[in-house]
This record gives sequence, C-alpha cells and structure tokens, in this order.
Amino acid sequence: MIRSELVELLTTEHPDLAARDVEKIVSCFFDEISAQLAKGGRVELRGFGAFSSRARTERVGRNPRTGDAVDIAAKSVPYFKPGKEMRARLNV
Repeated sequence: MIRSELVELLTTEHPDLAARDVEKIVSCFFDEISAQLAKGGRVELRGFGAFSSRARTERVGRNPRTGDAVDIAAKSVPYFKPGKEMRARLNV
C-alpha cells in the first residue's frame, strides 16, 4: 500500500472527513515520526511496533560496476521492530 492508497482508504472509511483533511493527518503523522527519529528518539505504537534509529559506522564498500573500494561515511538509519500482535497476525 502506498501513501495515496492509505489516504483513499481512510477517506472511504470516514466519509465525514474531506480528502485534504485526511492527507494533512497522514502527513502530520509521518512527519512527526520522522522528526522524532531525526532527534534520535523512538516512536512506539502499541500492537504495531516501534521505530528507532541505529547508527552505522563508516566502512569500506565496493563499487559493483568497477570493483573499486569506496569509503562509506557513518550514518543513522531507520529501524522498525514489529510488535507482538503484529508478528502474531503475520504468522497466523
């Protein structure tokens, strides 16, 4: 499911809300998760899972086309750990 499909589904399930309002809600939701992760925080949605960020150290990679060594800088990457209820639903 992509973002526009989510907005469309929510608009269909809640006809009392305008599509632009639903879009604002979805955007605000994702923006707040991103902002919290950017600050190094964690976002936990009970029954769904937890979003956090993890640090990756700098390393040497390889250019797949040429095979040359390439330095890859240290960075933070998003990480998602599914909750207990999510795992149970997936493994029914």
